[in-house]
Amino acid sequence: MGEANRAGREFVALALRLRRLVPELVEVVTADRAVRRAVAAEPVPTAAELVQRAGRLAAELPDCGLDPGRERFLAGQLRAVEWRARRLAGQHVPFAVEVEACLDVAAVPGEPDEYRAAHRELAALLPGSAPLRERLGARRTSDAVDPDRLDAVVGALTSGLRARVAPRYGLPPSEAASHRIVDDGPWSALHTYSGLGRSVVRINAGARPTAGRLPRLLAHETYPGHHVECVRAELAAARGHVELAVTVAGSPWTVLSEGLAECALDTAVGAGWGPWSEQVLASAGVDTDGRLAERVDVALAALRRVRLDAALLLHGDGRPTADGVEAARAHLRRWLLLDDHRARRVVDALARPLWRTQVVASVEGAALVRAWLSRAGVDPVAGHLRLL
Repeated sequence: MGEANRAGREFVALALRLRRLVPELVEVVTADRAVRRAVAAEPVPTAAELVQRAGRLAAELPDCGLDPGRERFLAGQLRAVEWRARRLAGQHVPFAVEVEACLDVAAVPGEPDEYRAAHRELAALLPGSAPLRERLGARRTSDAVDPDRLDAVVGALTSGLRARVAPRYGLPPSEAASHRIVDDGPWSALHTYSGLGRSVVRINAGARPTAGRLPRLLAHETYPGHHVECVRAELAAARGHVELAVTVAGSPWTVLSEGLAECALDTAVGAGWGPWSEQVLASAGVDTDGRLAERVDVALAALRRVRLDAALLLHGDGRPTADGVEAARAHLRRWLLLDDHRARRVVDALARPLWRTQVVASVEGAALVRAWLSRAGVDPVAGHLRLL
């Protein structure tokens, strides 16, 4: 166990060194203070040094006495650190190569016939003579939560989700997920773990969150999504799985993490979450049609791969070009039914170097987790807990 934990501690130190170069790439869950102080006292490493350290530690893993699961986990995380460092060192890494090397999945584009079927479903749910994009836009506008009510709505939904999740997920009484309303950002919501069972979730009011979208968004970020994942990782690290003390963005962990978070509402509430959220929202002074929200959510889920398609069009085998940017925007307008402003925001987010693999992790992770949880005989909560 000592040699196994040494490998875990060395991985944590390596991730903390990567964090010194790019803080956004590594989130600290509960890293040992002595390790953090030691890394902070070192000279700032070069990206090339991190490539070498990651490769050396990966080569040593078979001799560390790890059980097969821990060895596979650490091998995947080290591979992600190495390839992230390669890009920081100036090496050109094609998008497809980065996805497979860092995430250990392939980016599979969507099927237009499935998109067309989703459009037909949406057209039936949102009848009218206007183009479908305009009808969906009108639905989003009418369902947008007034900024003055957003704080109360987020608090009510988070509390409702926690009440359903905490008893079954073994959460300590001291844990808590608070929230802050911000004016703008390149995201709809952003989770940050503070340690000791505490998280802060920033909700972007500038993205005009809707009553129909907020239940899934908050389950993703809080209960039983990223907040619960970090609380349980912190507990596991304290029991000896020291490698869980940090998370590396754009790694196999990200695929599973995003997949679990994307499926969080289905696990916490399941079918019928629309009427459930309608009651919760009513307590916060917001009226919405929960049944319609749930049906629209199901139809839109079939369009999830459109964003992944846009990332493939944008990045191709090289860096974004003007033609790639326009092709990605046009794809989002056509299939995801976004107006030009929203399409530009999505492409701008996909173009960010640190985030360009995030959409792949989200889409492929959700597909993998949903398929695993839907197997016959798997209780969704028990399955979700096992994957955590």
